[in-house]
Amino acid sequence: MVGAMLSSRSPAAPSLRTTNVARLQQGIHDVLVVGGGINGAVAAACLSARGARVAFVDRSDFASFTSQQSSNLAWGGIKYMESFEFALVRKLCMSRNHLIRSYPSTVREIRFYVMHEKGFRHGLWKLALGTWFYWLIGNFFTKKPRLLPMRTIAKEEPILELKGSDGGFEYSDAYLHDNDARFVWNFVRGALDHGCIAANYVEVSEAKRESDGLWHAVGRDSLTGETFPIRAKVLLNACGPFVDALNTKNGAKTDHKHVFSKGIHLIVNRLTPHQRVLTFFADDGRLFFVIPMGPRTCIGTTDTRVDDPQTAVTAEDRRFVLENINKRLKLDKPLTEADIIAERCGVRPLAVSTKGGASTDWMQMSRKHVVEVDEAKKQMSIFGGKLTDCLNVGEEVAAIVEKLGISLPFPKARWYGEPADDVRDSFFHQARLMDLDQRTSSTSSEPLSTRLWRRYGAQAFDLLEAIRADPTSADVLIEGAEYLRCEIELAARREMIVKLDDFLRRRSKIALVLRRDAIQNAPGLREACRLFFGSDAEAKIAEYFGDSATPLRNPSPSVGSESPSTFEAAS
Repeated sequence: MVGAMLSSRSPAAPSLRTTNVARLQQGIHDVLVVGGGINGAVAAACLSARGARVAFVDRSDFASFTSQQSSNLAWGGIKYMESFEFALVRKLCMSRNHLIRSYPSTVREIRFYVMHEKGFRHGLWKLALGTWFYWLIGNFFTKKPRLLPMRTIAKEEPILELKGSDGGFEYSDAYLHDNDARFVWNFVRGALDHGCIAANYVEVSEAKRESDGLWHAVGRDSLTGETFPIRAKVLLNACGPFVDALNTKNGAKTDHKHVFSKGIHLIVNRLTPHQRVLTFFADDGRLFFVIPMGPRTCIGTTDTRVDDPQTAVTAEDRRFVLENINKRLKLDKPLTEADIIAERCGVRPLAVSTKGGASTDWMQMSRKHVVEVDEAKKQMSIFGGKLTDCLNVGEEVAAIVEKLGISLPFPKARWYGEPADDVRDSFFHQARLMDLDQRTSSTSSEPLSTRLWRRYGAQAFDLLEAIRADPTSADVLIEGAEYLRCEIELAARREMIVKLDDFLRRRSKIALVLRRDAIQNAPGLREACRLFFGSDAEAKIAEYFGDSATPLRNPSPSVGSESPSTFEAAS
């Protein structure tokens, strides 16, 4: 059996993944979803909840490319009002509102505090009135916008440099309390819970539609090199920036293609205590943000056209972001490269017509998604898209799959959102009876029960049960990271963690808010790795840290400039 071969050759692979790699080659799947970003994840979650037999793979980890590099914002696209795409703005605002209602613990309203510079291409009053129109388009769902006189700004955000400004305005959108990749993973987990056969680190090296009416794909386990067949009735190409590459490999002709916009963010120590997004227009006229991230601040982004989806932060990128932020904030001393804790860099895949080319003004190019269908071959390709619109993508894909002849036995099944209020209330009632919140760290920004519910939803009941059976399960394993032993054990069983980066960067955001040396010296890291990887723990640590990964003895609880509290909100 292939499953046995994989187990013997890759003993560190989580049992869930090993089992699913073996199951991928068994039987005929209704839909094969290729690509584990937000588009693939919502498609797999929706289809599996509605009764389709779904196979779902990504050649790396889930959400390991574009979907881990966003601004963590779920916004209604106010910038598209400038290009008069009011229908798109309306759709995105409704999607944002739906996300907030569906994920009240995770997707939350946040205020955008916008500075206006004299001489900008649009006047202050015009933009301020635009926010009221934006509020109207969004069905008055959020708090009211307001105009910000200079004296108000100076009082509320003294960090802002007012020289050259004539005031500002404030409006609302939404942000992810956790990171974007964790949000994507929760859709993957939902798909698994509904019977989807999902596996990370599985590449589809080729796929052809044969005379029997089925797609015959060749899957390749990236960890072992083993190849195996996958058969499906419908192929969904959700490879994000690599959609065009897979279509070319399959010989598919499409009416759309991707062009790429590179965006970067720099993460530094927290610049302002207020939980709002400071918003500017950068020197090149594009939106520029200062975004709260727990104990840190995320600044950016760039919007640079590139030809290759494989990108990296350049010295010019850093200089652009640092120059723009230093010019617009009154800091004790200017930010330099030495202040950068972590970086994000990714491309936005933008859908353009192959017939019309990509001659659209780059600053006005739409970020809307397109699902293109080849009915004869029963193939779909998703171009573009935004996190804000993800629920619509799942519903749209399901409707198309039905038109392609795949029966969905449970067409009204709810496949997204947090558990019902009575389930949530039951969890918090049990947590109170256990005095769970008495275990909350003094540096934590929220009670322990709230954090566990936000991270795991109904799975948090398993954590309560583990703590009842063994109170030491509630001990903090990674000091300051607010990760309990039972959470690490749950993640090892259910979150398909194959590499250390899967946990540090995607299931959590520890790698975004801590310097690498602080992570390497964190007490409990090796014990966590032993739970994840067993006897391969040291090898996985060496894989992540490279030559600097030397075994540590008696690590101190605080290393360098990082205090234990800096792990706060690192999940």
